[in-house]
Amino acid sequence: MKASRLAVGAALACSLALAGCGGARPGGAGAPGTEGAQQSPQLKSFDINLQPRERVKDGGTLRWGINEFPTQWNRNHVDGNLAVAAVVSNALLPSPFLSNEKAEISVNHDYLLDAKITARRPKQVVTYTLNPKARWSDGKPITWVDYQAQWQALNGRNPAYRIVTSTGYQDIEKVARGRDDHEVVVTFARPFGDWQSLFGPLLPASTNRSPEAFNTAWLNKIPVTAGPFKFQSFDQTAKTITIVRDDRWWGDRAKLDRIIYRASEQDSLIGAFANGELDLIDIGPSAPDYARAKSTPGAQMRQAAGPDFRHFTFNGSSELLKDVKVRQAIQLGINRQAIAQSDLQGLDWPITLLNNHFFMNTQEGYQDNAGDLGVYDPQRARQLLDAAGWKLNGAVRQKGGKQLALRFVVPSGLQISKAEGELTQSMLSQIGVKLTIQAVPSDDFFTKYVIPGNFDITPFAYIGTPFPVSSSYGIYANSPDGKTWNANFGRTGSAQIDDAMNRAGQNLDLAQARAETNEADRLIWPLVNVLPLYQRPQNVAARQTLANVGARGFYDLRYQDIGFTA
Repeated sequence: MKASRLAVGAALACSLALAGCGGARPGGAGAPGTEGAQQSPQLKSFDINLQPRERVKDGGTLRWGINEFPTQWNRNHVDGNLAVAAVVSNALLPSPFLSNEKAEISVNHDYLLDAKITARRPKQVVTYTLNPKARWSDGKPITWVDYQAQWQALNGRNPAYRIVTSTGYQDIEKVARGRDDHEVVVTFARPFGDWQSLFGPLLPASTNRSPEAFNTAWLNKIPVTAGPFKFQSFDQTAKTITIVRDDRWWGDRAKLDRIIYRASEQDSLIGAFANGELDLIDIGPSAPDYARAKSTPGAQMRQAAGPDFRHFTFNGSSELLKDVKVRQAIQLGINRQAIAQSDLQGLDWPITLLNNHFFMNTQEGYQDNAGDLGVYDPQRARQLLDAAGWKLNGAVRQKGGKQLALRFVVPSGLQISKAEGELTQSMLSQIGVKLTIQAVPSDDFFTKYVIPGNFDITPFAYIGTPFPVSSSYGIYANSPDGKTWNANFGRTGSAQIDDAMNRAGQNLDLAQARAETNEADRLIWPLVNVLPLYQRPQNVAARQTLANVGARGFYDLRYQDIGFTA
């Protein structure tokens, strides 16, 4: 997931990734105000070479290429909200629910026997019945105490916890013990429709009990696991992460002996796959990489429409972009259609602009809310800049002796981001804006640039979840103090957007929740925080014999079933 991607989500099912998120085809996403999925019949919802367990061989090593080597492995921490971290830790940590390829949610019986709403009035109550066999790798059982501690860490009441988002957790009134340690009773102060998005990944109570443990206990280490695999080692020199089968796992025995994740720049990963050194890599929306991987002997390209989208984030706290009219002008000066066509050419993927911040084109509830700010209009862009006091002085606009010169920060080794920067550079020069492309090390891209706000504009992909509102809430949530933005890297928001997202999240009626979500989307467009480009095709290169992994769409992988067929 990494041309550059991030995970978003109430339970952080989403991730930042460097491979890039997004996809496209000629034409717009839909007429303003029209609803309905735009799915083309040829697009697959998932493509993982799905095979029954009996057809998968026992044993073997999967060599999985990734393009970032995370340092923070607590995915509920703002620095750990990465797609790559999820790719590794989904094999190691509990998640109470699973999504199928249609984004339908079911109980994950490895961790839960049952979970359901047991009361709606006077308050929403959800009762979880835990699987009594489930244990942490340190031998402690997974109990209601772990759920209570996670709620207390993530509810947003203690700012010392550097969380990605408090969505959903802030709506909980209490988490209590039920009839025994394996029953969890969660009472909500306000209704929360996406309650199944919570508590995944679940971390042990020891991690969540103090801000210090939450912020530091998973730095460069994975201290506790509870999955079909367990952590074995990091190799900082070789940039590898090794996990091995956990023979104390109570569920179906993992087919593979081990998975070795190897981190490298995207260009190097393609070469390693072509040379037979890797079995699986995320290609991202790169036509040259796609063609090279597709032509590799014994390889197979797996492609699906997922909850991923490519975008540009505008830093509203940047000195030159604080003025919303300037941000609007820059947005109007960017030809998204041209960028999408460039990114997606040669990928066998339709080029359709994404005009919604929450729903993908292929998702029920999608509506085009971009309006006149979603079009390419350089003439209006010039007028807005003139009105904002930025006057042309030669080729570049100036105001108060300063040039309108912006930094476009990209991860090094990622050709798609560089190409996007060059196209945008040319477009913005036509409206008098100077854009400098700054390539930074991939491992530093999020932690030293995106998250702390050390950029003006930056491209990457968001990896979504089956929960459009709760998974994206943190990206657009307003700062309570104007300084703490958590996962909102655009650093702009409003009480009205928060209210609309809250109404959507608290509505247990799906149709009404979608309407409120689209209202929030309409309010986000004028702020110019995230500029959606296109729904990204998941392009994954895999060995032909590799089963039960690939382009997963909304489908949650069962890591214990991954392996090689005869």
